Amino acid sequence: MKSPLIFLISLLTFNFSVAQDPVSKDSITELDEVILLEALKSSADNGIVPTQIIGSKVFKNYSPIDLVTSINQVSGVYILSGALNTNRITVRGIGARTLYGTDKLRLYYNNIPITNGSGFSTIESFDLENLSHIDIIKGPKGTNFGANLGGAILLNSKQPAIGSSYFRNNLTVGSYNLLKNNLLFTLQEDKLSLSLHYGHMERDGYRENNHFEQDGVLLDLNYQLSPKTVIGLLVNHVDYTAQIPSSLGLTDFKENPKQAAFTWKAAKGHEANNYSLVGLTLNHSFSEKLKNSTSIFYNYLDHYEPRPFGILDEYTHGFGFRTKFTGKFDLSQTKVAYSFGAELYKDEYNWSEFENLYKDNNGQGSKKGDLFANNKEFRRQFNAFGNLLFPLTEAFSAQIGMSINKTHYDFRDQFNEGSENMSAKRDFKPILLPSLNLNYVISDDTKVYANISRGFSNPSLEETLTPDGVINPDISQETGINYEVGTQWHLLDEKMKVNLALYRMDVKNLLVAQRVGEDQYVGKNAGKTKHQGVELEMEYNWKIGTDLTLSPFISYTYSKHQFVSFIDEGNDYSGNPLTGVPAHRLNSGIQANLSQRLYWNTTHQYVGEIPLTDANSLSSESFNIFNSKIGYRNQLAKRVYMDVSLGLNNIFDTNYARSVLINTTGFGGSEPRYYYPGDGRNFYGSLQIRYSL
Repeated sequence: MKSPLIFLISLLTFNFSVAQDPVSKDSITELDEVILLEALKSSADNGIVPTQIIGSKVFKNYSPIDLVTSINQVSGVYILSGALNTNRITVRGIGARTLYGTDKLRLYYNNIPITNGSGFSTIESFDLENLSHIDIIKGPKGTNFGANLGGAILLNSKQPAIGSSYFRNNLTVGSYNLLKNNLLFTLQEDKLSLSLHYGHMERDGYRENNHFEQDGVLLDLNYQLSPKTVIGLLVNHVDYTAQIPSSLGLTDFKENPKQAAFTWKAAKGHEANNYSLVGLTLNHSFSEKLKNSTSIFYNYLDHYEPRPFGILDEYTHGFGFRTKFTGKFDLSQTKVAYSFGAELYKDEYNWSEFENLYKDNNGQGSKKGDLFANNKEFRRQFNAFGNLLFPLTEAFSAQIGMSINKTHYDFRDQFNEGSENMSAKRDFKPILLPSLNLNYVISDDTKVYANISRGFSNPSLEETLTPDGVINPDISQETGINYEVGTQWHLLDEKMKVNLALYRMDVKNLLVAQRVGEDQYVGKNAGKTKHQGVELEMEYNWKIGTDLTLSPFISYTYSKHQFVSFIDEGNDYSGNPLTGVPAHRLNSGIQANLSQRLYWNTTHQYVGEIPLTDANSLSSESFNIFNSKIGYRNQLAKRVYMDVSLGLNNIFDTNYARSVLINTTGFGGSEPRYYYPGDGRNFYGSLQIRYSL
C-alpha cells in the first residue's frame, strides 16, 4: 500500500453540500447530476447532431473502478478492456482492428483535446469517478470535434451547484485486494467555482502479474472576471504503475485464465506512466449573438514499459489551442445559428528501445541491455470547422457543416543518424469533411433525423513506418462516408423513451496492421469495408407506489460489417465479416428505487462471437455477464449525507474474453495469443460520506 493514511482520510473526511437547509430527498438523488455556471457548462453544443449523454444515473450501475464499462450501455459503442490500463474503444466497428489502445476518434476533457498527434487516446489517464457526464457523438457527423470516422467522446468534470460547497469522500474495497479512494472538495461562492479531486487506487488483479497502483489529482478552477467573461484552469495529473499479464492462447485461456503469458511473467512486464494536462480556458460573451470559448493547453506523458522483446522508454510533450465562436444572425426573418473555429495540436514524441536481458537476470525480471533504437517524431494536426443551422420551418431544420484537416509527421531516426533514408517527413494533403444534418419534429414526443457526412482517420505512428523503420510514403488516410437515419420517441406520457438508428458507413483505404515480429506491427492500406447496423435503446420509468420506482432498460446493437474488397498477401478476404466486431451485442438491466433510501441495480451484458482472423477461420465465444448492486443512502445529520453500497460482478463466474486480439501469430511453436480473460466473480463495497459547509 502506497500510503496507510488513505484509510484514515477515508474514514475521517466528510463531504458537503452547501445549503443552509438540510439536504432534501431530491438533492440526495440529483445533486451529482446538477451542472451549473452556464457559461462553463460543458456539453456537445453541436447543433442538431444526435448526441448521447451518460450521466450519474448510468454510472451508479457499476463499480467505481469499472465506470468505463458504463460506455458499453450506449448502442454502437464497445470498449474492450484487457486490463485497467488497456482499453480499446470501438464505435460502429471503427477502431476494432487497432490492436492496442484507442484511435480513429477524438477525446476531449472539458472541451480540451486530449488525443495525441497520431490520433491515439487514453481514457485510462482519467478517473471517471470525477466526471459529471460523458457526451458521445457516433461517427463523423460531429464537425466541431474533428470529423473522425469513430466520432468523438467528451469527458465533462463535475461542477459545484450554485451556493454549494462540500467535502465528499468515497471509499471502495473489494476482491483482489482492491482499495480505491476518491476525495472531492468543491467550493462555489460569489464569482469563484472550485473542484479539487484526489484519488488513489491499488489492486492485485484477477491474473498473475496484474498489480495496478494509481494516484491522481484533478483541479478545476473557474472565476468570473466580469458578467460576460469567465476564465477556467484545468490541471489533471495521473501517476500509475501497472503490471501486464498480456494475452493468452486458447488452451491457457480455457484451462487457467488467471495465469499471465509466460514471457511477460518471466520479464515481470509492466508499464509506468506519468501524465499531466494543463489547460486554460477563456469564455467571453461579446453579445447575445456572439460568444467565444478559447483554450490553450499543454500535456506531458512519460512512459516506461519493459516488454519481453525490448524495453520501451518514451516521453511525449504536446501543446495547442482550440477556439470556437457561436452566435446567431437574421436571414429573411429567420434566426440562423452558426459556429466556427479552429484547433491546433502539436507534439514531440521521443522513444528509445533497449534489449531486455530478463533471461539472464536470475528470475528478477526485466534488465535493461543495449540500446537498439532511438527515434523522434514531430506531429502536427490542424482542424478548422464551421456550421450553419437553418430553421426552415417550426418543425424542420437543417444544419450544414464543413471541417478541414491538415496532418504532418516528421520522423527522425537518431540511432542510425547519418544513414540514408532513415529520416523522413510525411505531409498529408488537406482533407475536406462536409456534413449535412436534417431534423424534423413530428410532435412534442417524436422526432426523426438524418445525416450524411464524410470522415477520416490518420494512420498511427506504427502504421506510418515500414518494416525498416522509416515513414512509408505510400500510406494513406482512411476516409469514409456515413449515412444515418434515426428517430426518438417519448411514449406513454413520457414514461418510455425509445431511440432507433440505422446507419451505413463506407470506408476506403482500410488501414491494416501487418505483423513483422512478436507484438510488432506495421501498417498498409488494403481495401474497403462496409459498416451497416441497427441501434435500439429503450427505457421505461415505472412508478409503482409513493416510493417504489422501477426503470428497466435495454440497449441492442446489430452490426453487419464486412470487407468489400480486401486482398492481403495474396489472400482474398472480400465478403468476410470485419475482424474484431461482434454481430450482436445486448446490454440490459433494471434500476429500482425500493424506497426513498434503498436502491438496487442489476445489469446484463451479452456479446456475440467476434471474428478473430480475416479468413474468418476462428471466432471468440459469445458470453453473458450479470452484475448487481444494492445501496442505502440517508441523511445522518443536518449537513451529513451517507451512501453505502455493495456490488457483485460476474455473478455466475463466467470465463470470458473481455478483450481480444486479431490475426495473431504464434512464435517458436507457441499457440497464438488471442484472449484477455475477464475477471472472475468479484465483489466490492463503497462508503460515501458528504459533509456540507
